Amino acid sequence: MTSNTGGDESTPPKAPARTPRRRPAAGTAKTAAAAAPTTTTSASARTVRSAPVKTATKPQTARPAKTAGSTAKATAKQAPTDAAATMTIESTERIRPVEPPKPSVLTLTGLHKRFGDTVAVDGVTLEVAEGSFYGIVGPNGAGKTTTLSMVTGLLRPDAGRVVVHGVDVWKDPVKAKRSLGVLPDKLRMFDRLTGGQLLHYAGSLRGLSGQTVRARSADLARAFGIEDALGRLVADYSAGMTKKIALAAAMIHSPRLLVLDEPFESVDPVSAANVIDILQRYVAAGGTVVVSSHGMDLIQRVCDSVAIIVRGQVLAAGTIDQVRGEQSLEERFVELAGGRKAAEGMEWLHSFSD
Repeated sequence: MTSNTGGDESTPPKAPARTPRRRPAAGTAKTAAAAAPTTTTSASARTVRSAPVKTATKPQTARPAKTAGSTAKATAKQAPTDAAATMTIESTERIRPVEPPKPSVLTLTGLHKRFGDTVAVDGVTLEVAEGSFYGIVGPNGAGKTTTLSMVTGLLRPDAGRVVVHGVDVWKDPVKAKRSLGVLPDKLRMFDRLTGGQLLHYAGSLRGLSGQTVRARSADLARAFGIEDALGRLVADYSAGMTKKIALAAAMIHSPRLLVLDEPFESVDPVSAANVIDILQRYVAAGGTVVVSSHGMDLIQRVCDSVAIIVRGQVLAAGTIDQVRGEQSLEERFVELAGGRKAAEGMEWLHSFSD
């Protein structure tokens, strides 16, 4: 019989039941591995590498299919900046508008002029754009002065047409001449007038008021450097000063077109440079100059377009570069005019008389 008092000592106590350790589910292990800090032990790292772990990147199949527009946008974003700039420049150049041609201020169509048996002008056709500095060159007797005389209404053509700023010179000469300023060759001046009186006369003929004539005369005299000569008779002027006062008289009414026949003949280099500067500023403001000259270097340097007339016909016309090609303008002119003549049979000139 067992005693109640000695039960604790005689019967050993039972060990507490061990709770079975539960292994975490596969999903929990993956979550823990993903949440583990980067300072895990090598064993843990090997454990993680041994198990297939899903990365944060979504599978390609989960993305929506790209459209053509989205592909183009992605490509544009990835293109380098310099390539994009190049594409922009190229596209800008492709869509740059072409400048419209300037309207014609002078049109010559089939001009003919005969003096007896001599054909001075034989079918001259030219077109001068507004804002041009146009040169006309040719050898002596080529028909330059005759052509310009028909342009300005000083000589009636046998055939052909001259239109100045949309007006036929020979159908409506009064209206046409309002747009013209003329410096003719071998000009006849009212040389018993003073320079100031001549300018006043020219301005009054153009319908300018006395106040306007006085203001413009002062400006022109200052520009041409003849202020001190306005009170003197034109008959006492030098050849160069006569050219300058005649040019001032041609410009006083501010014409759209200046036709100048040999304007720099007998003019000194300093005065010629001043005149050229005045004419260039006039052209830059929208005026048009047609000038004839024998100075090839001056025409090549000053003019933007040129026509070469030989034996009353236009043999070449266009911009300076188009006419001269790879040569100088003088070489091209000599070529078209017949070339250089070889001086043969003049050996006597090499044996001096003394």
